[in-house]
Amino acid sequence: MRQLLTILAVTLWALTASSAAPRWESVDTPVSVLTQIEQRVEDNGVDMAVSDGYIYIGTSRPVTVKVFTILGQLISQESLTAGTHRLRMTARGVYILKIGPATRRVTI
Repeated sequence: MRQLLTILAVTLWALTASSAAPRWESVDTPVSVLTQIEQRVEDNGVDMAVSDGYIYIGTSRPVTVKVFTILGQLISQESLTAGTHRLRMTARGVYILKIGPATRRVTI
């Protein structure tokens, strides 16, 4: 019985951990001031930078951002307000970002 409860607890923990989508957080650092930027793209008033396992988005207007794996699985979809936001990417790899009408490939 104890083994069954342990298996159930581990399974529930794994399901909740895997379904937790990464969240965008607002930051005070402007994208243009970031040091050690690995990749930077400016498009339609939106700055995007990748640094230290984070994806940074700086925008002067509200924009919808979608993050996909290279296989097309949606990781995050959120409408961001004007300002600078960042998303922590826990796994290294290649991702596809759709920022409004623009699509970009980023490598973490």
